[in-house]
Amino acid sequence: MGVSARAAFYEPGGAIDVREVDLREPAAGELLVRIAACGICPGETMRWYVERKAPFGLGHEPVAVIEACGRDAGPFGAGERVYVHHHAPCLSCRSCLRGDHVQCAAWRATRLTPGGMATRAIVPAEIAAADVLPLPDGVDDDTGTFIEPLATVVKSVRRARVRRGDRVLVIGLGVMGLLHVMLAQRAGAGIVVGCDTVAARRSRALELGAHAFDAAGLADKMSEATDGDGADVVIVGPGSAAAIDAAVSCVARGGTILLFTALPPDVPWPMPVHDLYFKDVSVITSYSAGPDDTREALRLLESGLPVKPLITHRFGLDDAAEAYRTVSAAGEALKVIVYPQQA
Repeated sequence: MGVSARAAFYEPGGAIDVREVDLREPAAGELLVRIAACGICPGETMRWYVERKAPFGLGHEPVAVIEACGRDAGPFGAGERVYVHHHAPCLSCRSCLRGDHVQCAAWRATRLTPGGMATRAIVPAEIAAADVLPLPDGVDDDTGTFIEPLATVVKSVRRARVRRGDRVLVIGLGVMGLLHVMLAQRAGAGIVVGCDTVAARRSRALELGAHAFDAAGLADKMSEATDGDGADVVIVGPGSAAAIDAAVSCVARGGTILLFTALPPDVPWPMPVHDLYFKDVSVITSYSAGPDDTREALRLLESGLPVKPLITHRFGLDDAAEAYRTVSAAGEALKVIVYPQQA
């Protein structure tokens, strides 16, 4: 006998609909979880990205309580608070053995049913085995919703090779940009500069101890802040060619540009190979995160990384559409959390 759930779905054309769904009992290795809180990823507001997957169940930053376990579901038990990743790798294929977990075929195929923005969900056996983490008492539900997004930043900073003393520029100071500011500082960066068009977001970066500029004349401002050298590492948050061009204008010789968000598939970026070649600049991408990154994110949160001040809005499930509009507006909103057990 199955159970019912309510879940938010992204529909073709952009509507977000909350509807009833029926879930089966968990099969071998699976978990049935009751979702307590789920953050909203800014990526789920990128129309080109979500439209190609529609219709689908929204939400992939959940904190949950296990309601039931299928046979042989590992060390888990009913009543346990957990973080649940929305994908998980097999841990044994060539990609996994290289550490490229997000390129694993199993990682791409696994997902929660119906999604994290739901009152209940089924966690497939592959995810239960590889990337469901028990939450310590010191990590409350709100903090737990940062595990997945923070894990992507852990991976990004690692791939960008931020080193002690580096001068780091973060373009885009939404919640993901501010998390980059925090981790660049923890990595020992000598100077961290944030750039955003929204004054309230720049103020948040200043509160974290970073410098903060608007986009006008950014290259000149970075040159002045770094004695003419530019940034050793530039993290590009927005998925726009203009943001990447700004990074090119600010990066130092021998520096690195990290692309944290993809461009739409029909938007090319004319890479200035000549200039980047003679400056020895590396251009690197960073997509999502694997189990090693989620564990490091949980460790950082348990150690007291101050993420809760980034929470700006909270909604019940019936207001999921408004919650996504709030994130999409890209104004003063930073971390937005939906509580599926609240209507």
